[in-house]
Amino acid sequence: MAKPSIDPVRWQPPGVRALSLEPQPLPRLSIVALPGHGPEDVVADAVGNIWAGVADGRIFRISPDDAEGAAVTHVATTEHPPLGLHIARDGRVLICSRDKLLALDPASGKIEPVVTKVDGPPLIFCSNVTESMDGTIYFSESTARFPFEQFMATILEGRPTGRVFRRDPDGTVTTIATGLAFTNGVTITADGSALIIAETVGRRVSRYALTGPAAGTLTPIVEEIPGMPDNISTGADGRIWITLASPRNALAEWLLPRSPAIRKVLWRLPDALLPGTDTDPWVIAVNPDTGDVVANITGKSRDLRTVTGVVESGGRLWMGCIGSSAVGHISLADIASSGSGP
Repeated sequence: MAKPSIDPVRWQPPGVRALSLEPQPLPRLSIVALPGHGPEDVVADAVGNIWAGVADGRIFRISPDDAEGAAVTHVATTEHPPLGLHIARDGRVLICSRDKLLALDPASGKIEPVVTKVDGPPLIFCSNVTESMDGTIYFSESTARFPFEQFMATILEGRPTGRVFRRDPDGTVTTIATGLAFTNGVTITADGSALIIAETVGRRVSRYALTGPAAGTLTPIVEEIPGMPDNISTGADGRIWITLASPRNALAEWLLPRSPAIRKVLWRLPDALLPGTDTDPWVIAVNPDTGDVVANITGKSRDLRTVTGVVESGGRLWMGCIGSSAVGHISLADIASSGSGP
């Protein structure tokens, strides 16, 4: 794909604040190999199956067994790589796939579009999706400027154009948040009172109130994170799990407040010369009300590179990634907690 032109602006990145909880070494990690690369997100259905999609569009159902093995079944294939996933109340798998929000029937393998455009223009970069108990769907668009294949253009341009949308059960789609710095993961709090939103370039996680007198307001709960938040999920005890796909990109953040011309030159370089991402697993959990860090897990792994998806299921914490052909899981019982969860 030919590179589009970029129109950079000066943008001041956030500062860096150390996490309030020291990291715990990664507990014993079990690996499930997949016949495809880059299972970015992982979600769990009502019977404990794990769902993941790989870069060539294939969607897999992973059925864990008691011996820590798993049966991997190819269920369907999307036109573009599946990014964020969510299991809807009716059992369908909601899929953000580049310029569409899709729904997969797990029984038949049939895929149908749910949202392809908002207020006329098509979606550009559908990133992550979640659903509330009343069937309202919330989904994010990382940028209104470039498709996911050109994500580095968004970073170098420095224009926060990320958005979050609400799709009501009657099909009406409304924009509820704009001007976000590479919007990524979204999840509903356990009590349904708020939507939690992660901004990768903004290195921030915020709470969008859905109920009460503050309904419709967006309030940061964790800022100046020393890593880049990606997909997120809600744990059984209400904690919010957040993947940190990489530490902050010091080079990109040094460039953003400086002359836009430098970034134009950098963007013209071959992709192989641009900064890449190949990192060890790093996930944290926070209290959805206060933002207090209640878990912080990181460690080396050759088999699970650049973790970008996380979900609790069956007493395990499952992780997806973009740097390997596998998903991994650790025991929830092995995770230390600060004791300040919700």
